[in-house]
Amino acid sequence: MTKHPNGTRRHFIRLAAAGVACAPFATALLSNTAAAADMVSEADPTAKALNYVADAAKSTKRTDKAATCSTCQLYTGKAGAADGPCAVFPGKSVSAKGWCSSWVKKA
Repeated sequence: MTKHPNGTRRHFIRLAAAGVACAPFATALLSNTAAAADMVSEADPTAKALNYVADAAKSTKRTDKAATCSTCQLYTGKAGAADGPCAVFPGKSVSAKGWCSSWVKKA
């Protein structure tokens, strides 16, 4: 039994339409910037326990004046970004200008 050329064309059109419809979802899954993480709140229980502040200059516990989230080994945000992910607060972002007592100087 031979297939009619239009059957192949229809099959192709259906696949193409499905591919176009799924493209935004595939792009979102493959990119790291698919969804921005929520910012950690200073009121968060973990943040409170670690004395996290969004502005390191406002911390009374910080002893090293160069210590900010952006200079911490646990901070994995991009250089120059206003905020980014931190290993201490999984799934959340911290302010690059912030600070907490888990701060470890970058090597």
